Amino acid sequence: MGATKTDLFTKEQNELAAMAKAIAHPARIAILQYLVRKNACVCGDLVEELGLAQATTSQHLKELKTAGIIQGTIEGVSVCYCINPKVWNQYHALFSNFFKEVDLSGGNCC
Repeated sequence: MGATKTDLFTKEQNELAAMAKAIAHPARIAILQYLVRKNACVCGDLVEELGLAQATTSQHLKELKTAGIIQGTIEGVSVCYCINPKVWNQYHALFSNFFKEVDLSGGNCC
């Protein structure tokens, strides 16, 4: 979507779309699940955990870090990553609100 079209949508719609795009890859979901399970900074274990090449893992980490959902710190020659709790909570709130908006329990659709 072109930058000029984003003004057609609400701030929340744009934020939700950006968040969805940031996590819209199975490798990124796997990274987030691993970091949440560890509940600590992780240094270097991700390549082994995912089974992907270092460059591929680094690219996915970069996308997640750019979106702000993870944060990284440099410790010696390693970069350590963990969940950014503030942004994680923003994702949780926006997605929760999005899924609460529609009640499909009646099953009266197409």
